Amino acid sequence: MSSADMRRLAVVTGASRGIGAAAARILSVRGFAVALVCEKNLAMAQGIAQELNDCGGEAHAFAADLSCEAAVTSLFAAIAEQFGRMPDVLVNNAGIAHANVLACEKNEDYDRVFDVNVRSVFLCCRAVYDAMVAKKWGRIINVSSMWGVCGASCEVLYSASKAAVIGLTRGLALELAPSGITVNAIAPGVIKTDMLGCYDDETLEALAEQTPLGRLGTPEDIAAVIAFLASDDAGFVTGQVIGANGGYIT
Repeated sequence: MSSADMRRLAVVTGASRGIGAAAARILSVRGFAVALVCEKNLAMAQGIAQELNDCGGEAHAFAADLSCEAAVTSLFAAIAEQFGRMPDVLVNNAGIAHANVLACEKNEDYDRVFDVNVRSVFLCCRAVYDAMVAKKWGRIINVSSMWGVCGASCEVLYSASKAAVIGLTRGLALELAPSGITVNAIAPGVIKTDMLGCYDDETLEALAEQTPLGRLGTPEDIAAVIAFLASDDAGFVTGQVIGANGGYIT
């Protein structure tokens, strides 16, 4: 296959389930080759990759601790070797939820939340930086949260980490714009993923009622925004935070 015929390559982190899996699926349908990255659930990510390949796509799964510099370096070397090129699109979706009152937080809680939610984004962005600049084209899409926009009680560390992702996004967008690379963030609302597993049905119903559109979001709702930002149609969109929250905050 010549370089002109190659599919654009998208790397999606946190891709074994939820928003990441939905993003991998829609990007594959839209014609991207996809590297699905997870930390622990490699078998699940491999299953999704096989599903995409069976449908005519080009996908491979990888496992890495994205908070570790050496692991990220090895990951992108493995992706480049597998696909024969560095990615055109980076979707930083990997993250963890965390809730507690600040007075009860421990230093290790802070470290874990910021390592997974912020440091991983920094390391992955840095890993693709030079290759995207050399190509004069690229898309970086960071998944933040509506709590990174307005903050949430009893989720101070989580809110702060997701706000940091927004700041990183806006600064990097300005830095990379002269090279033809866009950098945007998505701030999802309450989305039906495993992160909601700690809530009972009554609480989930209340959250749906608090959402003006009258329902919880789905991974596919967020994946559709990711696919738009990865496309040529979004070529004049950069440094933005797209709120996909059903009107929960405006």
